[in-house]
Amino acid sequence: MGSLIIMLLSMAGYVLMYKVYGKFISTKIFKINALADVPSKTFQDGIDYVPTKKEIIFGHHFTSIAGTGPIVGPAVAIIWGWVPALIWVFLGSVVMGAVHDFGSLIISMRNQGKSISEYTAKYISQRTRLLFFIVVFLELWIVIAIFGMIIAIIFDIYPDSVFPIWTQIIIAVALGYLVNKKGFNVTLSTLSAVVIMYITIVAGSYLPFEMPVLFGIPATGTWTIILLIYAYIASVLPVTTLLQPRDFINAYQLIVAMALMVFGVVFASFSGGLEIVAPAIQQNPPNAPSMWPFLFITIACGAISGFHSLVSSGTSAKQVASEPDAVFVSIGSMFTEGLLATMVIIAVAAGIGLGYEHQGTTLYGVEAWSTHYSSWTALEGLGSKLGAFVTGAANMIEKTGVPHLWALAIMGVFVASFAGTTLDTATRIQRYITTELFSILKIKQFENMHLSTSFAVVTAAVLAFSTGASGAGALMLWPLFGAVNQTLAALALVVITLYLKSKGGKKWVWAGFPAIFMSLMTLWASFINEIEYFNDEKWLLVIINTIVITIVIIIIFEGLKKFIEINRHATKPIV
Repeated sequence: MGSLIIMLLSMAGYVLMYKVYGKFISTKIFKINALADVPSKTFQDGIDYVPTKKEIIFGHHFTSIAGTGPIVGPAVAIIWGWVPALIWVFLGSVVMGAVHDFGSLIISMRNQGKSISEYTAKYISQRTRLLFFIVVFLELWIVIAIFGMIIAIIFDIYPDSVFPIWTQIIIAVALGYLVNKKGFNVTLSTLSAVVIMYITIVAGSYLPFEMPVLFGIPATGTWTIILLIYAYIASVLPVTTLLQPRDFINAYQLIVAMALMVFGVVFASFSGGLEIVAPAIQQNPPNAPSMWPFLFITIACGAISGFHSLVSSGTSAKQVASEPDAVFVSIGSMFTEGLLATMVIIAVAAGIGLGYEHQGTTLYGVEAWSTHYSSWTALEGLGSKLGAFVTGAANMIEKTGVPHLWALAIMGVFVASFAGTTLDTATRIQRYITTELFSILKIKQFENMHLSTSFAVVTAAVLAFSTGASGAGALMLWPLFGAVNQTLAALALVVITLYLKSKGGKKWVWAGFPAIFMSLMTLWASFINEIEYFNDEKWLLVIINTIVITIVIIIIFEGLKKFIEINRHATKPIV
């Protein structure tokens, strides 16, 4: 019954925190105004700036910030025990993630929908703007290249996900057309689209597709090329054509998948078959780094993630129709992601014990968990990271009466769909970042969306294929991603702190203390990584990590100077 109690307490906790803490942050700290001008209406262009119902933009925002992050992170971090993973997910999402995500979104909405890199100049200094852009560009560069590879690997591991994933794009375009052009009812149309999508999932479980080697390019390389081409097309289309309807479908897909997992936990718990088989705390697992500070770097999405600030100040700020809607979109999404991460922890802490295939033998209970999590090195590779979740979740869903084959297909498509949404959004945001970055350099040609999008996609492709035709080149920089991503979260919190400080009073502490904590954890982890990269003679990682550490220290130093300056001089509040 432990899994059931954990799930119910987490649900109740997130609902309570949304109603109490979410309201406090939005009304008392940021003082939202329903009548305030918003970029989606002021700059409405039908392509990027489109005022959208909060229920629809929630679908886009959540599926964009989630991706595989709240799945992979907890699925790895549980090696230190389910208790620290669960505590960090809940406290991280409430105490840090809420103010980080909402602050990034609302400040962008109050600054013409500009990215956090752009408005950094306003709240810290002009010197920090270019440095912030470098960190953001680096993160998105890795994300676009690696997520193309991630989806390619998912297609390779779960070939039954190929048919429904590509069919979903057609369904989404049709949904966008019927709702936006023909005036069809949004809810009924979306429900119909979701039903059709699940029919394709069942069909896909019987119609697996394995990409053959083409022109000497392995399957993952071919899929990476196709996915980057798709990302280009998706990111230049109006958001109402593909991005919004696809994400809205994915939001319903989330509801269905999480409902199946919830019922799976209930059914399995009452049948007495869902025991937590992971250790509560395991401080020194074989070959693993120290839990402090790496727990806070490993679990990002689901607790606090710098990528969220890019989505908030990238695509979402240009679509939210009013400041009150931003609460549901950002804090609602953050807490929903925290709940998803909690379900992942239950799946890999208990669900995996219901049956785990290993070298032709089915293992159960503690033996199943201990085999998969025998050491840190045993978790290397995407298949291992995702496999524990997909297997555990499918085992739980099977308890509801859904055939195991269908359950595997449902969860495989669920993971691939969210990864695809992140790829779409990251490419679009990189277009915005490229345009803003080159505007600083006075190169106006990149105001053309096709040129800036091409730059985003081509640079990602160069990274992806830098080590060969497999498209796995981004794996060279993947070890940096966790620290870079959480570094971005720390820097976003620094900007939010200074924004609140400029308003006067003590409101800044609600972002200030999380900023201090995340800065310490990320710098600590980055210095440990630096020593490891140096000892292993991984010179590319040494160079890039050194650049990132230097930038972070400079921005934090500039932030402290600005904080002291505001403290000394009663400057006018910045609108």
